[in-house]
Amino acid sequence: MNSLTIALDVMGGDKGPHITINAAILAINKEPRLHLFLCGDKSIITKYLLEHHIREHPQLTIIPTTETVAMDEKPSSALRNKRDSSMRKALDLVEQGKAQACVSAGNTGALFAMAYCVLKTLPGVERPALISALPTHKENKNVFMLDLGANVFCEANILYQFGLMGSVIAEQVDGITKPRVALLNMGEEDIKGSDHIKLAATKLSANKYINYVGFIEGNDIFTNKTDVIVCDGFVGNVALKTCEGVAQLVYRKLDRFLSEHFFARIIGKMLAPALKKLFKSMNPDQYNGASLIGLRGIVVKSHGNASAKAFEAAIFEAIKEVEQQVPEKITIALEQGLIEETHTE
Repeated sequence: MNSLTIALDVMGGDKGPHITINAAILAINKEPRLHLFLCGDKSIITKYLLEHHIREHPQLTIIPTTETVAMDEKPSSALRNKRDSSMRKALDLVEQGKAQACVSAGNTGALFAMAYCVLKTLPGVERPALISALPTHKENKNVFMLDLGANVFCEANILYQFGLMGSVIAEQVDGITKPRVALLNMGEEDIKGSDHIKLAATKLSANKYINYVGFIEGNDIFTNKTDVIVCDGFVGNVALKTCEGVAQLVYRKLDRFLSEHFFARIIGKMLAPALKKLFKSMNPDQYNGASLIGLRGIVVKSHGNASAKAFEAAIFEAIKEVEQQVPEKITIALEQGLIEETHTE
């Protein structure tokens, strides 16, 4: 039975060790192969473990650190001054080959800067990207979207690389044969969009390795028109946060409607099983865990305000990528893709 070793940034996130320790315990109880390195303040970690009646555990190792990266800390400051932080130690363990992946709910900018510096990018990759799975209208079908905030603006060649990497993720993580890749744009027509978007479209369509299907608009993100959506980090982050806000708005309005009206309450009780299934399928917790792909190691970024169940989902996302050997397969795809690009230019 092959072991799985994951380093956790225990101190990261809005809620810190209370959430990450609970998630760690949930994860090791489900996966006997899993060994977790708990990076953070030893006294605090020990305290939370004792609350679960754990003094020592064969699947847990504490890696003591003396510093924490604040959620509002500048990435440059964290990179220069927080070498003994829980975030940095978790990444160091991956770089040293002691851990197969790192999971953090900490400061996104700091994580990106540290991971970029410590792990370096794969050959042929200029910039890593944040990618995550999102639900679609089709039952049990996801769409992968990148970049979700790691790179504010991306030139055409970087978007082209994102298309290659996103295609590998969709194929390896979700088992999709020849994943459909689309560029998020302000219209579906070829004449729409900025020059760098149009040039990226030309590059993607010219590469036989990529199943490029054209432009899509924001209202088609969840319609299953594509398997991979490519955009720069500014657009991707705004789109993602907008979608999350709309989902919360719908949930709250429906909840208020069902509680305020007598007949609605009756209908609500009748539809309770179906509504429960619906909201479960849309629960952001199960989609928690954006992967920072394009690095020489696996890094998964959890939402800063994640619950224990959500952080646990991020841990299992890291496990899935370890088992699928995602960085190695991205390297192979990039080599093939770059050869295609050379022939077509």
